[in-house]
Amino acid sequence: MYASHGFLRSDIGDVDVVYHDGLFHLFHLVLPNHDFIAHAVSDDGMTWRRVRNALFVGDPGSWDDDMLWTMHVSPDPDRPGAWRMFYTGLTRSEFGRVQRVGLARSDDLYHWTRCDSGAYPIEIDGRHYESRTDEGRKWVSFRDPFFFIDPSSGERLLLAAARIKTGPVVRRGCVGLAREVAPDRFEFGPPLHRPGVYDDVEVPNLFCLDGTYYLLGSIREDTKVHYWYSDRLGGPYENFSDNVLLPRGNYAARICQVGDRVLLFNFFARTEVLYGRETVARLLPPPKELVKSPGGRLIVRSSSEFDRLARDGFAVTRPTEVQTLFGNPLARLSADEAGLHVGCSSGYEAFLLPGTHEDFRLRARLLVEGNGKCGLVLRISDEADGYYLSLDLVKGRAEFRHWGASANPDFEHAFRYQSLQAGQFRIDRTRPDWEIEIVAHGMYMELSINGQVTLSLVDDGFQKGRVGFYTESARLLLGDVRIERLERQQAEEAVYTSTRPDQAPAPQQQPGL
Repeated sequence: MYASHGFLRSDIGDVDVVYHDGLFHLFHLVLPNHDFIAHAVSDDGMTWRRVRNALFVGDPGSWDDDMLWTMHVSPDPDRPGAWRMFYTGLTRSEFGRVQRVGLARSDDLYHWTRCDSGAYPIEIDGRHYESRTDEGRKWVSFRDPFFFIDPSSGERLLLAAARIKTGPVVRRGCVGLAREVAPDRFEFGPPLHRPGVYDDVEVPNLFCLDGTYYLLGSIREDTKVHYWYSDRLGGPYENFSDNVLLPRGNYAARICQVGDRVLLFNFFARTEVLYGRETVARLLPPPKELVKSPGGRLIVRSSSEFDRLARDGFAVTRPTEVQTLFGNPLARLSADEAGLHVGCSSGYEAFLLPGTHEDFRLRARLLVEGNGKCGLVLRISDEADGYYLSLDLVKGRAEFRHWGASANPDFEHAFRYQSLQAGQFRIDRTRPDWEIEIVAHGMYMELSINGQVTLSLVDDGFQKGRVGFYTESARLLLGDVRIERLERQQAEEAVYTSTRPDQAPAPQQQPGL
């Protein structure tokens, strides 16, 4: 994972990732100051090295002299080999209440120059959108630009988080739309999509996958990433019954095109205590891949980079390899050609696989035999402190929990039981079993069910322990159980230098997060 830390605290903000000539380029905001756009590079999209910062706030009196907000980098359609960065700027003279979109240019993705022509900054059109500080929310919403060229028609669209002029004030959020009708000349039109229920649709993305247009947006009301789809570029855009792409805590997602693959990057916001005060920290988890299901839904896949990191894998097939944790006398283990049978008729029991594990990937095929509850235990101690992953295979719900003894036990506060993240998954009535995959890599944890990422979170409560399955008045059939060690990568930290990025000395290495 990647984080941005400085004196006291600085956090990574909204991100944008471009893949070019075998290298990932990450551009991101730095919170809380929002005074520059940082730049990092990576060979694999997982381990990052900071390089020359891309852009700083403007000089006093400039339209962007207060803060820089979300950006989007894409190839310049009129200058082969060059790049454009659309970005959001605020000015001090307006107390940051009016958002505008500016442009910076680059020939190499490292050196950026503001475009000071009369075409920029772009101000939102008041015919279709709130454009004055005396209407709606008392500030002008026009941020998080995203530039898209339709592969079929060549039409150029600039999307942004905006707000329509009418309706309940906290329901006006929409995806604003301006067309680039000539180089650097934009004409506004009605919103590309108006959900009609949200205060804002932040960080919009648009891409075409196998003939379907997909629109992504981050929603503050539930802190989740949603999506909509259409057969036509101009819409209308519809949504499925469940259009949540990533569970709570994952936000400001941006796509990155790598050949014919669509990767998804976002930050994860987690609560932590710093100097005795609760604060929110933001980190960049590993990317995920988006694929289209036969029914048109977007499926989130785990990163294939974990295949490259997998080491020392082994299968578990015999009952003698499994240990129980709670000592339930009603626990039973057996095996046949179908796999391992574990369970207990009453009460809890955890069935632990061999070894102690820190960074690992666990895969298994799971079938519930009868009623009762089931799940997994991860990085569990001999005292049963660790992560508990509850699986409701009837309702299609999963939940990661931190469960263990409190550091400061006192009466009823002797234990800590905290829900870290919950998510839903689709129930496939055509098959009786479930394919489960768990990734634990540093502070990052991920659950995939039948090949789709269901949970994705960051937590540092437990670093190492046993791994296994639990039942509560239930029996499980476990097949194809395999666990692998995941190699911990080295996070690269750039050495301070005044030279050009391509002339800088080799980076120093430090342990990854």
